[in-house]
Amino acid sequence: MDTSDLFAMLNLDETSTKTKSKKRKWREIEAIKDRYQLEKELADIDMSFDMALEESAR
Repeated sequence: MDTSDLFAMLNLDETSTKTKSKKRKWREIEAIKDRYQLEKELADIDMSFDMALEESAR
Protein backbone atom coordinates (compact mmCIF):
# COMPACT_ATOMS: atom_id res chain seq x y z
CA MET A 1 0.00 0.00 0.00
CA ASP A 2 1.50 3.30 -1.02
CA THR A 3 0.60 6.87 -0.15
CA SER A 4 -1.79 7.29 -3.08
CA ASP A 5 -3.88 4.41 -1.70
CA LEU A 6 -3.97 6.07 1.70
CA PHE A 7 -5.05 9.39 0.19
CA ALA A 8 -7.75 7.62 -1.80
CA MET A 9 -9.09 6.01 1.38
CA LEU A 10 -9.10 9.37 3.16
CA ASN A 11 -10.98 11.01 0.28
CA LEU A 12 -13.64 8.29 0.39
CA ASP A 13 -14.19 8.94 4.10
CA GLU A 14 -14.58 12.68 3.52
CA THR A 15 -17.04 12.13 0.68
CA SER A 16 -19.21 9.76 2.68
CA THR A 17 -19.16 12.14 5.64
CA LYS A 18 -20.21 15.05 3.44
CA THR A 19 -23.07 13.10 1.87
CA LYS A 20 -24.22 11.90 5.28
CA SER A 21 -24.27 15.43 6.64
CA LYS A 22 -26.12 16.68 3.53
CA LYS A 23 -28.70 13.91 3.87
CA ARG A 24 -29.09 14.67 7.57
CA LYS A 25 -29.52 18.37 6.84
CA TRP A 26 -32.16 17.65 4.18
CA ARG A 27 -33.98 15.34 6.61
CA GLU A 28 -34.00 18.14 9.18
CA ILE A 29 -35.30 20.61 6.58
CA GLU A 30 -38.03 18.20 5.53
CA ALA A 31 -39.02 17.64 9.17
CA ILE A 32 -39.30 21.40 9.71
CA LYS A 33 -41.41 21.76 6.55
CA ASP A 34 -43.65 18.90 7.69
CA ARG A 35 -44.08 20.51 11.10
CA TYR A 36 -45.07 23.86 9.59
CA GLN A 37 -47.47 22.12 7.20
CA LEU A 38 -49.07 20.24 10.09
CA GLU A 39 -49.39 23.42 12.13
CA LYS A 40 -51.03 25.15 9.17
CA GLU A 41 -53.49 22.29 8.64
CA LEU A 42 -54.36 22.18 12.32
CA ALA A 43 -54.82 25.94 12.41
CA ASP A 44 -57.21 25.69 9.46
CA ILE A 45 -59.22 23.06 11.31
CA ASP A 46 -59.25 24.76 14.69
CA MET A 47 -58.82 28.50 15.03
CA SER A 48 -57.92 28.16 18.72
CA PHE A 49 -54.96 25.96 17.82
CA ASP A 50 -52.57 28.94 17.87
CA MET A 51 -53.33 29.66 21.50
CA ALA A 52 -53.04 26.00 22.49
CA LEU A 53 -49.70 25.74 20.68
CA GLU A 54 -48.32 28.77 22.49
CA GLU A 55 -49.44 27.40 25.86
CA SER A 56 -47.89 23.98 25.19
CA ALA A 57 -44.57 25.57 24.20
CA ARG A 58 -44.17 27.12 27.65
